[in-house]
Amino acid sequence: MRLGLALGYWGRGPSPDHVELAREAERLGYDSVWTAESWGSDAFTPLTWIAAHTSTIELGTAVAQMAARSPTTTAMHALTLDHLSGGRMNLGLGLSGPQVVEGWYGRPFPGSPLTATREYVDVVRQVLRRRAPVELDGRFHSHPYRGPDATGLGRPLRSITHPLRAELPVLLGAEGPRNVAQTIRIADGWLPLYWSPNRPDAYGPAVAELPEGFRVAPLAQVRVCDDVGAGLLPVKTMLGFYIGGMGHATRNFHADLMARMGFEREARHVQELFLAGRREEAVLAVPDAFADEISLVGPRERVAERLEVWRKGPVTDLLVVAPDRTTLRVLAELNS
Repeated sequence: MRLGLALGYWGRGPSPDHVELAREAERLGYDSVWTAESWGSDAFTPLTWIAAHTSTIELGTAVAQMAARSPTTTAMHALTLDHLSGGRMNLGLGLSGPQVVEGWYGRPFPGSPLTATREYVDVVRQVLRRRAPVELDGRFHSHPYRGPDATGLGRPLRSITHPLRAELPVLLGAEGPRNVAQTIRIADGWLPLYWSPNRPDAYGPAVAELPEGFRVAPLAQVRVCDDVGAGLLPVKTMLGFYIGGMGHATRNFHADLMARMGFEREARHVQELFLAGRREEAVLAVPDAFADEISLVGPRERVAERLEVWRKGPVTDLLVVAPDRTTLRVLAELNS
């Protein structure tokens, strides 16, 4: 199982530590470093900065949001960064949900998310493979554009720049069973937002039969500490925000996944508290048992024992959200 460093997205401003953490991860033998975006900092600019300050560690977006850019724009970002980094780029994409797509990007959330994702990946692949001008008569993406307000002057185009790698890896964030099944069919890897090695059936039957070489790269908070309860608090804070705030009360993919993992009543309770403005209570209402399943927290011996469980499953890349260099070092030692 390879290790990756997941740096996420910025809060109030850029972290002064991210570049040094990436360099430390590279020194420790981590395979990759990943950035993300929500509705603030973007995923590609920090990754480019990190690329300029590292030399061998792979780079990835976990995830870049599809609604933020047309698929050709996303492909341009990926092929450009792949060239500048010497072939280290991995493109992780996610559709997000109605709250972000409509509330932040000002675009309609697709009525058929699976079709929209499939078309998006199709266009990205066409750009990167550069076999012919990009053409797609899609429901959500058309190249050339054929909408009712089209001038009719558009023509199919092929990238001026020759991509460094025609098969640059494309990974998708997916949570629902149908979405996961499609991801396994059309992508090179899957980026679970949270993963329980004890409940692979929560993601659908397709996970039981993964093709050879397919990457499963979940994000997991890791913390080497003496107090398990205190170490789980940041995990519960993240879950409280995603389950309570990253979606609508009637449509929240993260809450739905928690429910499928056996915590339906707790998930709805966290949502109710968060949406009522009782955010601290929402965080504390996240069950320790659930937070513990999807993270690696505790003394070195406990982390080592639980890491073995993760290594026995389908996970190929563990993308580590770690607060300190000691945790990064200990995990590298345990995984060697």
